Amino acid sequence: MREEILLKRLRALDASAMDELVRMYYPEILRYCKWHAPDVYLAEDAAQETFLKAIKYFGRCGFSGKLRSFLYKIAGNTCIDLYRSKGQDYVPLEEMNTEIMYAEPGFQEAAEQIYIRELVRKLEPSTQKIVILRFGQDLKLREIADIMGMPMRTVQSKLKAALKEIKAQMER
Repeated sequence: MREEILLKRLRALDASAMDELVRMYYPEILRYCKWHAPDVYLAEDAAQETFLKAIKYFGRCGFSGKLRSFLYKIAGNTCIDLYRSKGQDYVPLEEMNTEIMYAEPGFQEAAEQIYIRELVRKLEPSTQKIVILRFGQDLKLREIADIMGMPMRTVQSKLKAALKEIKAQMER
């Protein structure tokens, strides 16, 4: 219900609705973009661009659906677009290199996150996205199915297989 009201206000180009949209979803969209960008600055650019595109789109057409799913789709495409606009080829998650330069407070947690990220990078790209949306973004399987354009059973089986593979990698 809240989304429907917000959507009506967005279509009317209500500035306070735009602010509310950003307040509601910016942190999770930024977190998602951080998984797909080589650095935090590009992730911030991608998150901001995601909202600009979404707001522009609401004013032009009759969008119907879930706002969250819609924003995640835009965010994924925006990350790819930003790579291209910077004159770089898009680097899939599995090819990004992350190094820790020195130790400081929180080093162990950062090292664990990098290790888990490396395990996720070894997965097939669509499976990576499912794992990131489920555990990085804490989305429900139904939302992931909507974002990915897959049946929910397919998302479930891919997630189960991914977790089995990650567990096997960790045991090695």
